[in-house]
Amino acid sequence: MRGIRAAWQGLTADLSAAATAARRARAGPSRERDLVLQALKAALAAWVAWAVAGWWLQAPVAFVAPWVAVVLVESTVYRSLTHGLQQLAAIAVGTVVATGVGLLLPHTEAAMAVVLPVVLLLGQWRRLGSQGIYAATGALFTLTAGPVSVVTSAARLGEALFGAVVGLAVNALIRPPLYLRDARALLQDAADETHDILQQVAEGLAAGHLDPDEVTGWHDRALRLYPLVEQAKAAVGWNRESLRINHRHRPRAVPQPGRGYDDAVTVLEYAAVHTAGVTRTVLETVSDDDEATRLEPGLARHYARYLGLTAHALRLYSNSRFGPAAEDGLREAVHDMRETLRTLRQDLVRTSSDDPAGIAVYGALLAQAHRLARQMVLSAG
Repeated sequence: MRGIRAAWQGLTADLSAAATAARRARAGPSRERDLVLQALKAALAAWVAWAVAGWWLQAPVAFVAPWVAVVLVESTVYRSLTHGLQQLAAIAVGTVVATGVGLLLPHTEAAMAVVLPVVLLLGQWRRLGSQGIYAATGALFTLTAGPVSVVTSAARLGEALFGAVVGLAVNALIRPPLYLRDARALLQDAADETHDILQQVAEGLAAGHLDPDEVTGWHDRALRLYPLVEQAKAAVGWNRESLRINHRHRPRAVPQPGRGYDDAVTVLEYAAVHTAGVTRTVLETVSDDDEATRLEPGLARHYARYLGLTAHALRLYSNSRFGPAAEDGLREAVHDMRETLRTLRQDLVRTSSDDPAGIAVYGALLAQAHRLARQMVLSAG
């Protein structure tokens, strides 16, 4: 019963997520709407390829055209083109080898035994990239779809070429995909989550009471920041690729990605590492029974002020990159960070004892603070 209940809960969660995605797609521009559009475009490419090759021209192997067309409505136009060329080359290799061997060996089983090892090895050629597997697919279609003949193989290659042209044309001409919205959303999410974690840690330190379970939750959230930033970094790369061979390369809805997006990724990478280090150190102080590792109250309050200023600076930085905030506010916030950091250093010198454990805790916190402050100074200009 427990397994059935878990399966039902998983199914319910999946249905809820699907319903949420459908609402987002219906509400306005979003990643979900982009996915729906790409699916419709792939279906349209397959329909056009079949209508021309199968219904109008009555081609002998018309199924190849929609098959190639649908798989080439890729995530970017550039990828559609490069993968299309690689896929056509792979299909040609598999078809030619299978045709030659099939004409020499009349038995399909014998021909497959000879052809498949060869084309699978040829498919590993680096110039075929991820499309190398289609060499084996082309060979199997040639050997198993009826008697092997040069005419049928030539028709199959022609249909593959036609399907590739249709898939590329549909992807390039009908609202070609762009990914700047994804990059902006992920960067904004990472900045907001970092701000929230640092603000909560600052409030906990200022209050002088930290619950181990709560601190554990902060640390778990902090550990998930870096993968989120990596997703944003990948989205920035996807967007740059999507701008290549794309007639929508100057959309009015969103600004073009530039150095600011690279800077934002760098700052948020530092912030993610810094936040994870801070929460780890704070977690160690509340989990360790050794009193020497506990934060001195006065120093904890100063560090809380620094974290609060860091959270505020990150919020301003995020708005300056993706919203209406002015750079002056960011520079002022970074200046306050540096002044607070200077005070923090002085307090550390005054309050540090000869105990190595206490010095290690204070030193770890100060090192994390210094790294992020330096990066924020560089980014604020």
